Amino acid sequence: MKAIGFRESLPISEKDSFIEFEADQPSPAGFDLLVKVAAVSVNPVDFKVRQSAAKENVLEEPKIIGYDAVGEIIAVGDKVSLFKEGDEVYYAGDLTRSGSNAAFQLIDERIVGAKPKSLSMAEAAALPLTGLTAWESIFDRMKVDPKTAKGKTILILAGAGGVGSIAIQIAKQVAGLTVIATASREETENWCKSMGADFVVNHNDLKSDLEKIGHKEVDYILDCVDINGYWETVIDIIKPQGHIVTISGNSEPLNLMLLKNKSVSFSWEFMFTRSMYTTDDIIRQHEILSEMANLVDKGILKSTLKTELRGFSVENFKKAHELQESGKTIGKTVIKF
Repeated sequence: MKAIGFRESLPISEKDSFIEFEADQPSPAGFDLLVKVAAVSVNPVDFKVRQSAAKENVLEEPKIIGYDAVGEIIAVGDKVSLFKEGDEVYYAGDLTRSGSNAAFQLIDERIVGAKPKSLSMAEAAALPLTGLTAWESIFDRMKVDPKTAKGKTILILAGAGGVGSIAIQIAKQVAGLTVIATASREETENWCKSMGADFVVNHNDLKSDLEKIGHKEVDYILDCVDINGYWETVIDIIKPQGHIVTISGNSEPLNLMLLKNKSVSFSWEFMFTRSMYTTDDIIRQHEILSEMANLVDKGILKSTLKTELRGFSVENFKKAHELQESGKTIGKTVIKF
C-alpha cells in the first residue's frame, strides 16, 4: 500500500522531510478495524512527532504518523462488535501505533465513531482529535455540568486554533457556558465569533480586556497555546474554586502554590491517554465521537475545516506541516486523498 512517512527528523523544507514508499497492507485482529483512509487532518502533534521521533538516528523503516482520519471499514477483527464492513468512520488515532498517513490503517474500534452523515469526508476529518480534546477538557477534567452551568464563564486561550474552534462550540452549545475566546487579528476574531464565542478579547491585553467586558474573573480556563506564558495571568483571573485545564506542555516548572489560596483545581488534558494506556474507560472515546456526530447531524456543532488540500502526496503533507509550524493557522487543515 502507498504510505507517506520519514526516516529522519528534518526541517519541513528539506527534500526528504517526507517520503513516499510502499508498505505491507495490515490485517485486522481483535478489536481492530481495517480502514481505507479517505482524508486526514494535520494537528500540532503531527509536526512535533515528526521533529522528534528520528532526531538522534536515521530509522531503518520509515515512520508513518497521522492521527485524525476518516474512511471506510474494509475488514474487521474477531472481537469487533460496534462496526461492520462498509461503515464510514472517523477517529483521532493512537500515538503508539502506525498512523493514518497511508492508504489503509488499523484502529481499535473502541476509539472510533461513526462518521457524521451530514459531513463530507474532509469536513469530518477535521473534528476527531480536537473534538475529543475539547470534550474531555470540559466534561472529564473540568467536570462541567450543563444543568448548573448557566451564568458560568469559560476563557479559551487561542480560540481560533483547532482545539479552540471546536471548544467554543462545545462549551457554548453543549455545556451551556458563557464563552470568552482570545484572538489578536481581525480574521481570528471573526472566526471565533462565527464559532459562537460570546466575547472575543485580545490575548496581548487579556486582563484589561476582560475587565472591559465585565468579566474580571472567570470560572474555567482552557489553555490551548502556552501555559507558562499565561501562568501568572490565569492565576489572577481565575475565580476562587475555579478550574484550569491546559493542553500545552510546560517548558518550565509551574508554581502550583499560586493556586492554593483560591483552592483552584488544575488538570492536564492529553487526548491520547486512553488509547496509550488502554484505560478501563477506553470506550469513552467511541461514546464521545458518537455523541459529537449526533450533534453535528442535528446542526448543533459544525466542522472546523478551514483549509482543504487535495491529493495524497508528499507535497501536500509538507504544505500542511508548514501551516501548522507557522502557528497562525485558523481552524483545521485537511488533506483529502
